[in-house]
Amino acid sequence: MQKLGDFKVPHFFSYPPYFTLQPVKDTREKQIQLWKELILDYCRTQKIFIIELEKEFPLFTNHVIERSLSHEAREVFLSALVSEGRAEWTDKGHRKCLILWHRIQDWADLILRFVKDNGLEDSVMTVEEIRSGTESRGTELHGIDRTVLMRALKLLEHKGKLAIFKGTTADDEGVKFSV
Repeated sequence: MQKLGDFKVPHFFSYPPYFTLQPVKDTREKQIQLWKELILDYCRTQKIFIIELEKEFPLFTNHVIERSLSHEAREVFLSALVSEGRAEWTDKGHRKCLILWHRIQDWADLILRFVKDNGLEDSVMTVEEIRSGTESRGTELHGIDRTVLMRALKLLEHKGKLAIFKGTTADDEGVKFSV
């Protein structure tokens, strides 16, 4: 089985037709489904949150079979993720895509589990500590995209589970948990 670094790619990745948008509706739907799953799985395991259509992305080229996805195919596959709420275009020109391998609600649930597992109920942390502190090391929260984290925190704030307070800079924004 072929690998991209330590990531094992599925068998279809070695099949040249899957790098070309398929004209038959049923085949294209299967192709789109396989690519959506591959993109989410790869981004989750590699902790990738942003894919830029104009830049090289390891999944979009298979050097072994000398195939690359066209710009149109990349946009079709990412747009399919967007339509399912698993990604969002960050610009109107559809050049940059935020990948949500966990939905915002799922990230919020992970934050609550992290807080409870680490005995952080009724404590205060900076946003940066959640993203890169020693407590989050080894968890899915470690290295989380700041935009995704802030949206999950705001969702929890709306539910009354925490309060976000502004610091003098973005690096010292804080969170007071009240779980």
